[in-house]
Amino acid sequence: MPLAVGTKAPDFTLKTKAPEGLKDVKLSDNFGKRQTVLLFFPAVFTGVCTQEMCDQTSGLGEYEKLGATVYGVSVDNAFAQEAWAKHNKIGITLLCDLNKSVTKAYDVVFPNLAGMGDTSARAAFVIGADGVIKYAEQTPTPKDLPDFGAVKAALAR
Repeated sequence: MPLAVGTKAPDFTLKTKAPEGLKDVKLSDNFGKRQTVLLFFPAVFTGVCTQEMCDQTSGLGEYEKLGATVYGVSVDNAFAQEAWAKHNKIGITLLCDLNKSVTKAYDVVFPNLAGMGDTSARAAFVIGADGVIKYAEQTPTPKDLPDFGAVKAALAR
């Protein structure tokens, strides 16, 4: 089960691939400024994950209007994430949780996906500017997408 609504969001620093090289992204840098949407997903270069991130990329303007920064989090390395994002024109900042520490902290580990080992489950969190979780959802299976209407409703509250 993912962390509960009302819980203080665990802070983290993860790597993303930027044009100038690897860059640190720290969740708490948004605290006091912006809301944050964390979208955990199992693996790059897979059908449902590609659909999810492409669909959410096309809606980034709506998240911006709601005062939110959106991050995609997976256990893939930052270089694979970058190649996938370029290939699919994904505009969401992708964060590398290679050691699974953030996936574990948010309690969204999907054990032994397709016999390849543990990955992030498909999950969505809305974290208020105060650092408290306002919405939390882990989908029943990796093939199911989060309720993005509920995500946006939580941002609007």
